[in-house]
Amino acid sequence: MQTLTKFIDDQNTWRSLFNTAPVTFPLTQLHVNDLAKSLDSKLSPENLHCDGEISNAEAQRKYRFLAQVCRELEAYCVSNNLTTPTVYEL
Repeated sequence: MQTLTKFIDDQNTWRSLFNTAPVTFPLTQLHVNDLAKSLDSKLSPENLHCDGEISNAEAQRKYRFLAQVCRELEAYCVSNNLTTPTVYEL
């Protein structure tokens, strides 16, 4: 769950800029759904490749990280009886 925690910490950094409440453990269904939406956005081709501004190797690194976050989020949902949302871009 280390990768999921890092992802949530990164998200909370951005959330703090907009005075939005941080995502904390234990995750609620609403938190899980919001994280899945964020993952879907980050996995879209234009965002994943930063509109062509990064190398393919860097895009692959980002993809592997985000895919691991998805796996950990799914495992968290199963372990905590939450509905696992679909991440369409995966």
